[in-house]
Amino acid sequence: MEEKTNVMRILDKSKIKYNHYSYVGTNAVSGVEVASVLNQDPNHVFKTLVTTGKTNTHYVFVIPVNKELDLKKAAKSVGEKNIEMLKQKDLLPLTGYIHGGCSPIGMKKFFRTVIDKSSENYETIIFSAGKIGYQVEVRMADLSKIIRFEIADVITNI
Repeated sequence: MEEKTNVMRILDKSKIKYNHYSYVGTNAVSGVEVASVLNQDPNHVFKTLVTTGKTNTHYVFVIPVNKELDLKKAAKSVGEKNIEMLKQKDLLPLTGYIHGGCSPIGMKKFFRTVIDKSSENYETIIFSAGKIGYQVEVRMADLSKIIRFEIADVITNI
């Protein structure tokens, strides 16, 4: 392992087992490309999306990399009239993460987090380790020891 990310340090400190993956040095940019480089099912690799509700409250949604967030379902899941994606320029100041390296673990501040119900198909999920080029795989039961989250159907049915 070339480098430990803050997410990995948080997992280590909490004595939570995880697998780590690196795709440093590849041309993978999108989540689907990352899943492909890691030789993983894109339904098992999740991306972290930050949104803003009509009430100016921020929410985090964790969904498979090959799916799209359904903004209506997402808003309903958190009791908002509507939500929109956070502007990319606002991501770093708000979360401490850059686009492509955002993780539900270790944000500057905790935001209400919803993980898509498709995660229930897996014992573990793979998501960003908080830095581009690094991913971690964590058991859902262990993830719940680090962050509070809810499970809801928040992806579009294509």
